Amino acid sequence: MSDIPTKEIAELLEEVSTKLPKLINGLVGSLYSADAGKNIGQAVGALYKELVEQGIPKEDALAMAKDYMISLKDVTKNFRT
Repeated sequence: MSDIPTKEIAELLEEVSTKLPKLINGLVGSLYSADAGKNIGQAVGALYKELVEQGIPKEDALAMAKDYMISLKDVTKNFRT
């Protein structure tokens, strides 16, 4: 006889199939909400400000802040449904 617990695997997959879409929607909602946009804007602004305060030329700090924003966008792109 087979040692593969097919009944348990089926039950697990059924549970995952009902909970995973809700989890993904919750994650996407938290990434694309007004609050998330505000937080991202604050983070990018704080990065730019800190770079300038540390002596990075404004043009370079702006480019670095843009790159940071693009990297955040690329990471969150994988969560879109």
